[in-house]
Amino acid sequence: MAWTHPIMAKWPAAHPDRLQLYSLPTPNGVKVSILLEETGLPYEPHLVSFETNDQLSPEFLALNPNNKIPAILDPHGPGGGPGGQPLALFESGAILVYLAEKTGRFLPQDAAARYETLQWLMWQMGGVGPMFGQLGFFHKFAGKDYEDKRPLGRYVAESKRLLGVLEQRLTGRDWIMGSDYTIADIAVFPWVRNLVGFYGAGDLVGFDAFPQVQRVLAAFVARPAVQRGLEIPARGIPARGIPARG
Repeated sequence: MAWTHPIMAKWPAAHPDRLQLYSLPTPNGVKVSILLEETGLPYEPHLVSFETNDQLSPEFLALNPNNKIPAILDPHGPGGGPGGQPLALFESGAILVYLAEKTGRFLPQDAAARYETLQWLMWQMGGVGPMFGQLGFFHKFAGKDYEDKRPLGRYVAESKRLLGVLEQRLTGRDWIMGSDYTIADIAVFPWVRNLVGFYGAGDLVGFDAFPQVQRVLAAFVARPAVQRGLEIPARGIPARGIPARG
């Protein structure tokens, strides 16, 4: 191998010629594994365990100084060929755009449609992710014990508003961008699934009032690549190259 990276000391690459994914099966993490499964791009997943603070290790911080998942190493870089320069990248939205452009899939070529897709991607990154995540904290995790219920109420109201925006957008459309399935859908729907599934907040946000969101969520989850991507990197390789269970 002509190149290396400090992260490989903790997560050795069995296939260094493939794109390396460092992640967890969280809404942000599975965005990337789903897109990788959709494109068929060869990659090797590595499990970053928050239980053992892998994300704070010097090796991981060498790849992502923001100590969040997901992150990738592409040995071939944007050029896509063996002669390309390796690329290290973090932030799930940036990775989605990169992989879509690298493969020429799931991001429209038409300039106007491309920017509209990026608009909805940014809507997820700036709104859906942070708001649904805060709702999850105050409803499911430590925040539920707070006596002051105003924070939960704030995030419930904002999550309902965002679902309303999505409901309106999906009315009369197969996907966020119409008939074309794009990285906007891959960014948004893992969070919707998490909101009503893992966070158990469906009743809290009145999810039954959003039939179009329900319809497209079901279509999203039914895709074979999505089903595979939702379980990755649960079957990836944890730090120090020990095979994952399950």
